[in-house]
Amino acid sequence: MPTEVKPAVSDKSQTPQEPDTGSHEDPDEPAFDWMKPASSSGSSAAAPTDEVQGTAAGATASLDGPTEQPGPTEQPGSTEQPGSRADRKAAEAGSAGADQPVAETPVFADTLAHTPVDKQPSAYSEQSTYSEPLPTSALQVRPPEEEVARRNAEREQAAKVKPVGPRVFQILLAVFYPIILLVLAVRAVTSPLFLWVEYNRPGFPGDGYGFSTDDRMTYGSYAVDYLSNWAGPRYLGGLVNQDGTKLFRDGEVAHMADVKVVILSTFLGGLLLVLLSIIAILYLRKRSKGGVRRGLFAGSIVTLVIIIALGVLGTLNWEQFFTDFHHVFFANGTWTFSLDDTLIRLFPSQFWVDAGIVIGALVFIAAVLTFIFTWPTRRRRGLPPRKQRKAASQDATVEGSDQGDSSSGEFAGVDGGGEDAETLDAGTHTGAHASNASIDAEDDDRREAKTRAKR
Repeated sequence: MPTEVKPAVSDKSQTPQEPDTGSHEDPDEPAFDWMKPASSSGSSAAAPTDEVQGTAAGATASLDGPTEQPGPTEQPGSTEQPGSRADRKAAEAGSAGADQPVAETPVFADTLAHTPVDKQPSAYSEQSTYSEPLPTSALQVRPPEEEVARRNAEREQAAKVKPVGPRVFQILLAVFYPIILLVLAVRAVTSPLFLWVEYNRPGFPGDGYGFSTDDRMTYGSYAVDYLSNWAGPRYLGGLVNQDGTKLFRDGEVAHMADVKVVILSTFLGGLLLVLLSIIAILYLRKRSKGGVRRGLFAGSIVTLVIIIALGVLGTLNWEQFFTDFHHVFFANGTWTFSLDDTLIRLFPSQFWVDAGIVIGALVFIAAVLTFIFTWPTRRRRGLPPRKQRKAASQDATVEGSDQGDSSSGEFAGVDGGGEDAETLDAGTHTGAHASNASIDAEDDDRREAKTRAKR
């Protein structure tokens, strides 16, 4: 141990105070950590203490004057106690380190960064730098099994839930489809072509007041054109007979104006639905594979139900059905006329019966064709054909039978007395394996179909 250096002082000078380098007053201050022992060897902890002692002695000597030359150092076996508190603490630490290991204290990186290299403890190379735990260190801890099961269940439930957008557009497409078909059928009936077919078909009743087929075709074309153009009531009100009288009375012109409002509104509404259906089709083609087919398939079913119900009502009582239809769209007293009025002579009751039949037939045919072409076959659903499924099941059965034969041979080799029982067991295992293989094949088909539907 180094000897204590006594400064040279006179009788009148004040006794110098020793610098207190002990860390007992503030043991938690990181700045004093380098002064604490860091290893079991006394030499590693004594080196920094000697430096501190030498520094303190030098500072005292420079202030008070010349100092005495230090004497010879003490031998290691000397029992003399050091004079300063720091030397005593270093000695105690060295003696304690010889008996039992000293608990290592963390070395702070920020303290060492501001400490000169020659002042850093030598034990730092044997210690690990203290660091705060990373914020993501908790992610490496596996949660409890209950939490894992709950999260897996939530993920499976979320995977089973279908997106809302494609489903909404499919429903809209299914609702719009029958209305669009009805509007298109009405537009086909309100055309000069249908008039020509009606007036020239066999069995159509003639006019008892003098209109020929050509007259009917001419005047009827004016009435039909008025329903689909943007002309005013004068378009019909200005027509006259050969004798100069008005062809249509004011009540007839007013009723045709009401019909025109209904027809144009229907056409505009149908056009809007067509645009919305095109948007829905484009959306479903991008977001839902097979969504267009499913929407049209549902729409065809709804159309068939509606048209069959209307057909049954019209067949049971046409007059009541025709009257109720006019009550829905027109005011009472504005749509009834006498037999000699021009509208009745151009469009008799048989004309409206034929028009209803043609509308129903066109809608029915379109719905049936849509139903057939959108039927969810295995190919349209993205599933493999049944032949492949049967081949896979047969391969699984053959594999199971081979395994059963091998297992029965092993059993027979082990126990020759129970060949019949072991063969029966092998056959049972073979059948069970084959059935399980077929079930697995069906499950694979369902999973593949669900995956393709989600995409």
